[in-house]
Amino acid sequence: MSDVMTSEADIRAERVRAMFQQTPVTMIVAVVNASIMTAVLVAVEHDGRAYAWLALVFVLAVLRLGLWWAYRRASPQPDQSRMWGILGACGALASGLVWGGGSVLLFPQSETYQLLWAFLIGGMCAGAAAFHSAHLAAVLAYIVPACLPLAVRFATDGSGRSLAAAAMSAVFLASLTVFSLRSSRRFGRTFRLQLDLAQRTHELSATNAKLRMEMAEHRATEATLRHAQKMEAMGQLTGGIAHDFNNLLTAVLGSLELLAKYLPPANQKATRLLDTALQGAKKGSALTQRLLAFGRRQALEPEVVDVPRLVHGMADLLRNSLGAGVRIEAHFPVALAPAHVDANQLELALLNLAVNARDAMPGGGKLMIAAREEEVGPGAAAGLPLGWYVVLSVADTGEGMDEATLTRAMEPFFTTKGVGKGTGLGLSMVHGLAAQSGGQLLLRSRKGAGTVAELWLPRAEIAAIPSVPASKPVQASPAGTGTILVVDDDPAVLASTVAMLRELGHATIAVASGEEALPILRAGAKVDLVITDYAMPGMTGIELAEKLQELRPELAVLLATGNAELQRGVASKPKRLLKPFGLEALAQAVEGCLDRQAGMGSKILPFAPR
Repeated sequence: MSDVMTSEADIRAERVRAMFQQTPVTMIVAVVNASIMTAVLVAVEHDGRAYAWLALVFVLAVLRLGLWWAYRRASPQPDQSRMWGILGACGALASGLVWGGGSVLLFPQSETYQLLWAFLIGGMCAGAAAFHSAHLAAVLAYIVPACLPLAVRFATDGSGRSLAAAAMSAVFLASLTVFSLRSSRRFGRTFRLQLDLAQRTHELSATNAKLRMEMAEHRATEATLRHAQKMEAMGQLTGGIAHDFNNLLTAVLGSLELLAKYLPPANQKATRLLDTALQGAKKGSALTQRLLAFGRRQALEPEVVDVPRLVHGMADLLRNSLGAGVRIEAHFPVALAPAHVDANQLELALLNLAVNARDAMPGGGKLMIAAREEEVGPGAAAGLPLGWYVVLSVADTGEGMDEATLTRAMEPFFTTKGVGKGTGLGLSMVHGLAAQSGGQLLLRSRKGAGTVAELWLPRAEIAAIPSVPASKPVQASPAGTGTILVVDDDPAVLASTVAMLRELGHATIAVASGEEALPILRAGAKVDLVITDYAMPGMTGIELAEKLQELRPELAVLLATGNAELQRGVASKPKRLLKPFGLEALAQAVEGCLDRQAGMGSKILPFAPR
């Protein structure tokens, strides 16, 4: 119903607008015709009253033009058009009365000029019907008082010609009325169709806009899905590569450390070369850990972390890493909830983000570190489970990234730095840490407007607790007394591990699979510790540990692995030795297992050498 009322109001407003639009033309025509008729009456009839009639026509034309100007200035709304329509019709009525009254009062004696009056009035009425056909009231208000008095004047004359002229005037008036009525209806129907078409066009435009928005959302979802699939595939690839490199680096590090023991101290050149090789192997180990982080396979030890305390504890490290040209600001809300994340890896992630920000500000700038709590509800941040998160943000005032660079920023080995200035694994590592911790890394950047990196981490449900200082590394014992069963399918890793254990003074038994280890233990071999690889064909290290739990509950098991597979859905979690490992890390792990073997069996807390 409201739409119908709105449509009628719009149609009425359009009728009034069309009427006023023609007002200047009709006033000019009226003044010109009145001037011609006045000239004829004065010249032929010598009737001075024609001047007064002309003045009245002119004054009325000026008043109607003033009304037209006021209408234009007011620009009335559709609901105000009724008043303006009445005013316009009153103006038309006044004009019709002036012309009709003038034709009667100034009616000439000559039939020729009587006919001129009839033609003039007829033309004026026909023009009014044509110009104001949209507004029926204005047309009738003009043509009836303008035409009817002349018809009555002809009829009162009594002659046959006059009666014929009166009849013709009446027929002409009736014809104009019917024409005006039809024209007004046609105008209403046409404008209503225009309104309907405009409404349908608007609805179609809205539908198209909604469709375009849905298509854009669909394309964005597809792009997000493709990116997630690409990142997942790259994560699996890099994780697999990192696993193989861990095995290679384990053999390399172990062999180099053993070689250093047998190298004559006097051979300084060989010592320098060996140190260089060890440094390269350690850098390779760090690179492998970043690959594992991106592939979400690094071994994490999530704990309750007070984020502001962790950031403030890194203040000196950040200042030394970023240099004097970068000003650091930290803003944290009071009573910020703790996060559930690996503290060491979070420190490394924050350092990576800070160094990236520094490199984006070669001329110096400001680094802003902040944190807040955010709840992810239905329809919020895509890719995150519902719940509460602690959002650690790192914002810089650097040069920022364009859209193409931002899209690839978290891909491994993608970097905009020069050759030798970066591996392109910093953001990849942070992305992997966030995803493996149950959160997400979000990047916002615009060229020339800096970058904001947000690390969304699950909120811990208990209050933060102070971190316990890490204990000093345990020195390797010069001699061991245990018998250790080593299980690894990689010959190089197996040989390197056996060599290091023997260097530590332990007796060893080496086998290439879990299937080979079980018969030895079932036969009653005296073994104090089993060191097993995780990823082996046939039987994994976890499966071997579970069988040993049933066979020899008191036997300690040390799982050598470079990733976090054992953390997913495994009931028995043996102690871990992270690959790649060297002599000192192996000594600490073995000593820890043998020292706590009594009364604990294979149920030993996870171990991650620092």
